[in-house]
Amino acid sequence: MKKIDYDFEEFMKLNNEEKMNLVAQNLGNADEFKKKMKACRFSDDSLQEKLEQLSENTISNFHLPFGIAPNFLVDGTTYHVPMVTEEKGVLEAAARAADFWHQHGGFQTEDIATAKRGYIHLLWSGDGDTLESLANQFVKELETKNFEVSKELSDYDAKISETWLSDMTLEMDHYYLFGFAIETGNEMGAAFINSFLEKTAREFKKYTEQHEPGKLEILMAVLSNYNPGSYVKMKVECPVDALGELNASLGGSRFAEKFQKAVQVGKYSVSRAVTNNKGIMNGVDAVLMATGNDIRAVEGGSHAYSINKGKPESLTDCQVSNGTFTFRITIPLAVGIENELTRLHPLASQSLDILGQPSVKELMKITAAVGLASNFSGITSLITANL
Repeated sequence: MKKIDYDFEEFMKLNNEEKMNLVAQNLGNADEFKKKMKACRFSDDSLQEKLEQLSENTISNFHLPFGIAPNFLVDGTTYHVPMVTEEKGVLEAAARAADFWHQHGGFQTEDIATAKRGYIHLLWSGDGDTLESLANQFVKELETKNFEVSKELSDYDAKISETWLSDMTLEMDHYYLFGFAIETGNEMGAAFINSFLEKTAREFKKYTEQHEPGKLEILMAVLSNYNPGSYVKMKVECPVDALGELNASLGGSRFAEKFQKAVQVGKYSVSRAVTNNKGIMNGVDAVLMATGNDIRAVEGGSHAYSINKGKPESLTDCQVSNGTFTFRITIPLAVGIENELTRLHPLASQSLDILGQPSVKELMKITAAVGLASNFSGITSLITANL
């Protein structure tokens, strides 16, 4: 393949047609290639220009099916959930589970929280207790609006819900983590959190120089996609006998027994846990994509959360007790309803309209419900496949 005779900056400045021609020159069917690329672009130029603001060096659009999983009953409200996925069967599986659970009480939220995390990574050559004292005093002044960044928190309608200092010197000499849990309202808030952390790091550096000059070095300040403080805990629950509707040959009791054991395998087997959680994310990712949220951030955070006991475990759990079947999920989710993608992508904004313009917490619940439904259908299929 021939090298394109432009450096990256020069290539960026070319228009779409010029970029497409340069790529096409490496192909034997250049005309057919350009025809297909142009066919996938929007005919509405203003819409195409808006979409191209999401990325760089765009020459066409990559389309995926936009579908609806109807009748998700979540905390007493029925939603028809937009899903975007390339994997056949994902939407159908979620919708089948939603249909069953709509008749049996729906998806019920047990707990929800929305604090995102970010860290100032620093090196400290002084005494650890002194650093902790300085950090605590700095936070008090931050909260009393003694810094410019304090005003930005207020203007953004964000707030710090928790701070902490972690001594990491056993892992790396002089290394500490200054952690912040931040509530960001309707946005996922990645750009704001990063900006806040960078400015706060500079302020903290100045603050420590006044008391312990020359002892603090800022390595970096950045949000984390590991957000155990932003999560949904949700369940579905029904009489064991009702499960017989799903497979008459098994019957409710045997179905519940097999289902519970299949879920338990995901607690003990790493290979099954990873696959089980991928099945959960089939549904979660499809909702995130449709609503303009960051799939990679949620994927990374969820899989990290699954190993908080030292190895990957299932994000779902199952209990059968006193004739009642309970299936629940605990999943970290950091989402927004006023992100750049929801502002720029025409279907992302339509997705929120279809869902009735949900709040952040409502969207978190809907997303968790689809993840739980996906897992319920997946395990149901596995335990009944050989009957």
